[in-house]
Amino acid sequence: MPLLIKNGEIITGDSRFRADIYCEGEIITRIGPALKVPPGTEEIDAAGQYVFPGFVDPHVHIHLPFMGTLSKDTHTTGSQAALIGGTTTFIEMCAGTRFDDPLESYGLWKSKAAGNSACDYAFHMGVSRFDTTTADQLREVVRDGTTSFKVYLAYKGFFGVDDEELFKVLALAKELGVIVTAHAENADLIAQLQAQLLAEGKTGPEWHEPSRPVQVEADGTSHFATFVEATGAKGYVVHLSCEAALAAAMAAKSRGVDLAIECVIPHLILDASYAERPDFEGAKYVMSPPLRTLRDQRALWWALEQGFIDTVGTDHAPFDFRGQKEMGREDFTQIPNGIAAIEDRVNLLYTYGVSRGRLDIHRFVDAASTRAAKLFGLFPRKGTIQIGSDADLVVYDPRYRGKLSASTQVMNVDYSGYEGMEIDGRPSVVTVRGAVQVRDGTFIGDPTRGELLRREPVS
Repeated sequence: MPLLIKNGEIITGDSRFRADIYCEGEIITRIGPALKVPPGTEEIDAAGQYVFPGFVDPHVHIHLPFMGTLSKDTHTTGSQAALIGGTTTFIEMCAGTRFDDPLESYGLWKSKAAGNSACDYAFHMGVSRFDTTTADQLREVVRDGTTSFKVYLAYKGFFGVDDEELFKVLALAKELGVIVTAHAENADLIAQLQAQLLAEGKTGPEWHEPSRPVQVEADGTSHFATFVEATGAKGYVVHLSCEAALAAAMAAKSRGVDLAIECVIPHLILDASYAERPDFEGAKYVMSPPLRTLRDQRALWWALEQGFIDTVGTDHAPFDFRGQKEMGREDFTQIPNGIAAIEDRVNLLYTYGVSRGRLDIHRFVDAASTRAAKLFGLFPRKGTIQIGSDADLVVYDPRYRGKLSASTQVMNVDYSGYEGMEIDGRPSVVTVRGAVQVRDGTFIGDPTRGELLRREPVS
């Protein structure tokens, strides 16, 4: 059925105007004032509301075997939560380990999502080793339309690559024209600090951050940037969390290294004090890199506003407090790392950025949608509102007031890291390729509508 969204204020990464949007055949076909439409068109009155392009989350874990357990969301729950929060496309990490066959891992992740996602999705292909078969396997993945890789400079012996492997991944990426995303820390230093802290009897979640201090992340960021520079590849630092790592990334960018920077919503909203909460409550906030100081948080907001930080993702990694986070009660290194956020990212970024005066509304759209689409080969199909783009649209009501809570979330975890936090707006209508999937915070659409987005390398 054709769709008309009328009377709204359209806001993209670089423009703002009032007009109607007419959609048919899954795409936007007309934009203009007071559009005349044929009988039978579904009409949505967006008066008093913003109309944003569907938001793109560039860093998501849905299926994630990790630290002896399995993440709690399915593609059904995770994709519906994403849509309720205004995210119409996510890019999931295909996170096979050093012990897994890459093509088998890629096939497994695709099979988990196929027919189970309510929103569109793509993958970053995890590379956890580089042997004599890896290059050919990665070429096959790229031919299938997955044109970004993921490496870890952490989790040594499980996800992590060594320097020779890192060089080979980046050299191949340069040849193929694909981007390499990186978790940038120093795995060996982390291992030494963890062992030292545990030997001193420091076992609680409050010791997670001291085992991964800002110097570890800054060193990993600089190290990755050096390899990107040496190979001429295109790099992307995921979940950058602190001022020291930001300085390292900016130093690389200033000398011409092709390096993009992502931060994630937990580092913008939460600080280290959450992970220091007593009675093991801090375990809810154990993630890597860890939550940092308020000074680091202010540095991230500043860099985001200036456009030095390119994107805001989530690193959505949903693990229950009971039975999963509790695995590390006697040893913080056994706490599954991560926090659920795919449902809350857009509302938190709008509230504590745009509404509270920290972030320009165009930079908000750019960071949460447009720039990720450009970096990862989805633009202009995604990330903007223009004729020919997919009709992924978010009618956003800035007048809404509410609070976040585990009792109302769709994400399949037993707590909210943002319990009780205010939000100053939310999506009232969310569409995926012209079909209404969400109304007023409730999923009402087709739970299988999502499609795998096959991409071309970005020149």
